[in-house]
Amino acid sequence: MHPNGGDFVDIKLSNASEKPIYEQITEQIKQAIITGKLKPGDSLPSIRSLAKELKISVMTTKRAYSDLERDGFIVTFAGKGSFVAERNQEFLREELLRQVEEHLSKAVQIAKLAGIEGKELIDLLSMLVEEELE
Repeated sequence: MHPNGGDFVDIKLSNASEKPIYEQITEQIKQAIITGKLKPGDSLPSIRSLAKELKISVMTTKRAYSDLERDGFIVTFAGKGSFVAERNQEFLREELLRQVEEHLSKAVQIAKLAGIEGKELIDLLSMLVEEELE
């Protein structure tokens, strides 16, 4: 249980990541919402308490929360705090689709480096999809 009530996601920050800290926080909270670990209405720690917990700047957590709010994942009420927004299935699907595109784009870049032709890559993807559906 998190002191703020509700279970909160254990955020892991990596110095090795090329992604800025605020982006790491944003992505991990988004994933928790998409996978249902955080449910609509769950409260998030205050910006200050999360900053303290992660030993980072309040400005960094503020940036992460602002981005999450802008993207429709959380809502903030003055004096009450931030909460997971009601889920919009179409919106969630769009976010997942964006993530799939990002991963496929990386796979295409790696395939290019390995000299794998388009047809071979498509065959490989088809095989992986079939295995997953069995």
